[in-house]
Amino acid sequence: VQLQASGGGLVQAGGSLRLSCAASGRTISRYGMGWFRQVPGKEREFVAAISLSGTSTFYADSVKGRFSMSRENAKNTVYLQMDTLKAEDAAVYYCAATTMIISVNPSSYAYWGQGTQVTVSS
Repeated sequence: VQLQASGGGLVQAGGSLRLSCAASGRTISRYGMGWFRQVPGKEREFVAAISLSGTSTFYADSVKGRFSMSRENAKNTVYLQMDTLKAEDAAVYYCAATTMIISVNPSSYAYWGQGTQVTVSS
């Protein structure tokens, strides 16, 4: 499965962005999906994950209550709604697919998109 993330950009602190991840090649209904982020010099960190059916979601403590992940299997797309953005949310955001039902572990994900940059100005 090929993944294409989009929707990043520059936003003021307190603002919102919606990231999208469009899949091609295979239906994402076969995959648990996740969002991860990375800043230069740091390891890639887990942000959010959603189960194959979309009934279960996990979030990193740092984004819980502000970010929401969803999926539209019919459109082969997953989303990350990011509200009340903070300076520390600035990173390159990656979507990924796993054959597990759901996972927070990046090593569980075999397929990765190219990343989309999120910049938050204070």
